[in-house]
Amino acid sequence: MPRLSAGLLLYRGVGDGVEVLLVHPGGPYWAKRDDGAWSLPKGEHGADEEPLRVAVREFREELGVDPPAVRSPAFLGELRQVGGKLVRAWALPGDLDVGAVRSNTFAMEWPPRSGRMRDFPEVDRAGWFGLEAARRKLLPGQVGFIDRLAELLEKHRE
Repeated sequence: MPRLSAGLLLYRGVGDGVEVLLVHPGGPYWAKRDDGAWSLPKGEHGADEEPLRVAVREFREELGVDPPAVRSPAFLGELRQVGGKLVRAWALPGDLDVGAVRSNTFAMEWPPRSGRMRDFPEVDRAGWFGLEAARRKLLPGQVGFIDRLAELLEKHRE
């Protein structure tokens, strides 16, 4: 069975366009990567866990705040990542001050083979991006969620 992950894609209207909230992974391996490194706030879960609840929990852990209360987030489907992980995502409207983001942390040995453990934020920053910029910033396996959001929003305009 593939590894499972669930996340939320927060979006807001700006002028005539739309921006989405993305997060940049923390830690030394991601520090110098930008384009193709960002992600939806998401996290892994077991087959027995309800994916939408996991998506809400992971949003809270990675950003330090609860997602906006929305009765029925729009399911964007699932995408299989390059490594085989299956990611499910939901879109919801809302706003968030990215300057207030406070992520949980993880410990890892750094530098490698040094024997010293260091704590790093799971997410070192968050940002709002227009849809084209988001396609460039996102991990390639998650770009399809931007396309699905754009289709969903277009249907609601008609």
